[in-house]
Formats: sequence, structure tokens, C-alpha cells
Amino acid sequence: MGWYRRSRFVLDAVLSSAERISSKNQVSESISRTKFGSGSSLFVSPVSRNPISQSLFHPNHYKPQFLSQPRRWYYVDRRQVRHFRPRGPDKWFQNPRNLFIVLAVGSGVVISVYIGNLETIPYTKRTHFVLLSRTLEKELGEKQFKELKASFKDKILPAIHPESVRVQLIANDVIGALQRGLRKEQGWGDLRYTSMVGVEGSHVTAKEQQQQKLMAPSSSSSSSSSSSDKWEDEVLDDKWIEKSRKEGKENGKEAYTGHLEGLNWEVLVVNDPMVNAFCLPGGKIVVFTGLFKHFKSDAELAAIIGHEVGHAVARHSAEEISKRLWIAIIQLVLYQFVVPDVVNTMSTLFLNLPFTRRMEMEADYIGLLLMASAGYDPREAPKVYEKLGKIGGQSALQDYLSTHPSGKKRAQLLSRAEVMEEALSIYRDVQAGRGVEGFL
Repeated sequence: MGWYRRSRFVLDAVLSSAERISSKNQVSESISRTKFGSGSSLFVSPVSRNPISQSLFHPNHYKPQFLSQPRRWYYVDRRQVRHFRPRGPDKWFQNPRNLFIVLAVGSGVVISVYIGNLETIPYTKRTHFVLLSRTLEKELGEKQFKELKASFKDKILPAIHPESVRVQLIANDVIGALQRGLRKEQGWGDLRYTSMVGVEGSHVTAKEQQQQKLMAPSSSSSSSSSSSDKWEDEVLDDKWIEKSRKEGKENGKEAYTGHLEGLNWEVLVVNDPMVNAFCLPGGKIVVFTGLFKHFKSDAELAAIIGHEVGHAVARHSAEEISKRLWIAIIQLVLYQFVVPDVVNTMSTLFLNLPFTRRMEMEADYIGLLLMASAGYDPREAPKVYEKLGKIGGQSALQDYLSTHPSGKKRAQLLSRAEVMEEALSIYRDVQAGRGVEGFL
């Protein structure tokens, strides 16, 4: 048995020495990889990825992998200087390829959003960008209408009041003209006078309702300033409308009317001396009795209601919200280089005000056709705008510093514009019993 023990001892010694030699080779390989790299890669790690070799090389400083510090990648130049790569987002953007991808994708998204939200306005064929969806626009209009009814709950005339009936009949004629002017059925219900049912805080007794039935419109007059007889030349013109219509016909643009589908038109008369009227998104028409003192004929009221409905047809409220968003972005960029007060003043004078004045002109033109199709003489419209200018007071700078053009300038443009000839032609056909359709 002695020879067996001696041979077993020799075999164990050989295996032990072979294992030690193998361990030394792994350590030397790990060190050489760390120092000189492997393959053709320029960037290497200062520590090995193998925790076993780490423990063999640094047995007293071994740490678990999840507790170790983040590896810094570097390359070694010919002078044996280590150059580390930058960390953070700047590292990613320093690659021209990555920067090109970001710009290409971002530009594609912006262009897609812009083109996807372009719409063509009826009649003028102007293309505008509207970011607000028609559903949200309608909800905002209904919410504002509900708040207005709650704030004027004690001043709203009942449906059977003579002035309420008169306004309702005129508005119904204008809405009917709009239906004929569009080229497809919109599925509207009958125009109705709104009620106070469901308005929070409304507690009108039967006696108060009877008093409201007999109540006449307020005779209080609003403050007005005298206008100057001297008028200077103003830069406002309507050439852009003629150009837009010409381009629209040449390109075959079709007017967008999706926001008018399925509207529930309502009208409301508020007993207040304010000389004003408006049409909220969603078909909510509000008229103040202060208008009745200055505009006594039905044709004059039809011109005003037609103008306000024209704003709803052209989606001016939604367009204004979209424009303000873009203007705010431009202002934030300019704030980095220019004093904020200067930026705000310049954006108001050169972006906001000219834009709103153009919208008013556009509503004037659409409203003129609507009142003519409704059977009202369109030649009354210029008189209405000139009278409005005298009521509110006018100056030579109004076409620069106001949201509305001067009344006299609006009257001049409507009187000599091509749209007046179209409106008179429609009016004569209506008076002769021939309805005109598709004029928008």
C-alpha cells in the first residue's frame, strides 16, 4: 500500500500546482485587458467586469457589484493620458447623428400637427391654424354661457317679452340664412330662447315673472364721446380678402364647417344698458338691450347678429386661443434677449391687434351676406358700423391701437367692396322669392 500512498501524494501535488498556475494566468489576463484593452475597441474600463478576478487581484477591497461606483469609460492616447467621455445628456447630443434624429423627428411632429389643424374659413377662403378641438370649443362656449346666465339671472328678459320675441325672430332668420349658405345639411334644431331652468341661484317668483313680462328695456344711456369730423387716411384695407378668395377658388379649397354640425342654437336678451352683443362657440347668442336705443330697425339688429354669428362661423374664438399660444412661445424666446416690457408692447401692436382687426373685418363680410340672405337690406350694415363708431368714440389711431377697426372705415370698406354687390344680388333674389344657396 506504500506505493499507492506515494502516487496519490504526487498526483495531488501536480493538480495543486496546475491550479495555482491557472489562477495566475487569469489575473495576468485581467490586468492586461484593463491596461491595454482588447480587440479594436478604443474605450476600455479601468476595472475588470469579472468579480472573481477582482477578488483575486484585490482580495481586501472586494465589493459587491451593486455597491460599486459607476464605471467611467476612457481611452488612452500615445502619451498614456486617459481621456474620459462626458456624462449626462450633453454626451448624447454631442453625437451629430443623434442631433439630426432629434431635429428630424421634432420637425416632423410640428409639421404634422400644423398641417393637421389647418382649416379653411367659409367665404373668405382664408386658411388658419386652430389647435383647439371643436368639442372642447363647444364645451367652453356652453360653460361660459351658463356662467353668464348665472351672473345676469335677474336681468334676463323672459321669452314672451316683445324684445325677446323680436330678437328671436331676427336671429332665426339669420340662422336659416346660414343653413342655406352652407353647402351641406348641418342637422340643427330650431332656434330657441334660453330659460333660467337649471341655473344655480335662480329663484324667480310668479309675481316677478309677471313684472318681467311688462318690463320695458332700460332707457339708461351709455357714456359716449363725441367723434371728430376730421378723418385721416387709415391703412386698413380688404385686399387680403380678395386675394384669399381668388387663391381659394384657384386651389379648390373647401370651407370647413364641421364645428357647426349638430349645434343647439340659443338666444338670450339681457336687460342692460351695455351696447353690445356676441355669439359664443356652440351657437349661444347674447344681445343687450342697450342696443335697442341706438338701433331701432330690424335690419340694423340683423346686421349686428349676422356679424356675431360670422365670428362663430369662422371659429375666431378658437383661432385666437391658438394664436396666443404661439405668441406666448415667441415672447418667451425674446425675453432672453430683450426687455419684457418692450416684447409685450411690440407683440401687442404688431401681432395681437392687427390679427383681431382682421377677424372683425372677416365677420363683417360674412355677416353682410347672412343678413342679405335673411331678407334684410345689406345697405343698412355700413350705417350700423358708422353709428357704432360714434357711440364708442373714434380717433385716427383706432386702426392701430384698438381691437376693432374704426366704424367709419368699416362702413367705407363694406360700401365699396365686392361683397356688397354679392349681398345686394342675394337680397334681390330673396325679395323676388328665389332663395340663394351655397354662397358661403
